[in-house]
Amino acid sequence: MTVPRTTKSWGPLPRRRTVRPPRAVFAIRSPLPARTRFVLVAVSVLLPIAVWLVLGATEAVPARYLPSLGSVWRAGSDMAASGQLWTDTWATVQRIVYGFGLAVLVSVPLGVAMGSFAAANALLEPLSGLLRYLPAAAFTPLLLIWLGIDEQPKIALIFIGTVFFNMLMTADVVRLVPRDFVDVAYTLGARRREVLWKVILPHSLPGMLDAVRVNFAAAWNLVVVAELVNSDTGLGKRILLAQRFTQTDKIFAILVVIAVAGVLTDVLLRLARNRIGRWV
Repeated sequence: MTVPRTTKSWGPLPRRRTVRPPRAVFAIRSPLPARTRFVLVAVSVLLPIAVWLVLGATEAVPARYLPSLGSVWRAGSDMAASGQLWTDTWATVQRIVYGFGLAVLVSVPLGVAMGSFAAANALLEPLSGLLRYLPAAAFTPLLLIWLGIDEQPKIALIFIGTVFFNMLMTADVVRLVPRDFVDVAYTLGARRREVLWKVILPHSLPGMLDAVRVNFAAAWNLVVVAELVNSDTGLGKRILLAQRFTQTDKIFAILVVIAVAGVLTDVLLRLARNRIGRWV
């Protein structure tokens, strides 16, 4: 009896051209040469400024909508010379430090607990997952009723808008710690507290700083919203006053200040991350 053949014979593979390795710019996860990186960073910064200069010089867009770079510089210089800009910037920075600092102090321990213990995750994740979808700005009327019109509602708004996101992102970072590291630590005789302090936290710290970087930008957005509602000082309040008198140049000057402050903070956090987690 003849047994039918069930396996299919494949023909030879077609000849293909030798694939050249892609250049560093197009290679996946390939480090860039220092010169190429510098050129790309310069283009990223200078190209928008050049477009702004051209639009301002040609008046292609009315100054009411897009003031020239020179008028924005003069508006910012006038506010800085009068001391108004520094007062408003310091007031805004203080609110962010208090609100977001409190959010970090609360969210990091809870996030570590959620990522390390299944019981903590089952207890905290449903509530935090629900509350993070509520827009923080919607709490403004309630915060004004509960806390009054002083600094407390502004700080509370920043706290509510960042604490749940930072907690969940921290928990995700902790879950990325390889299980083998934990098992090896227990095998070598480590206690639960030692596993947390000597394995989980050191491995997760760079990712935690990345989560803080992301949510710090949200804190800047929220503080401007808080200052628009009820405030005597702050960059958000200054934007509202400039809008009332159609002072677009002042609005752009304040936006530039916010952008520069945010970028500087982001760079500092990134340097701290790179220094702490050199192994990443």
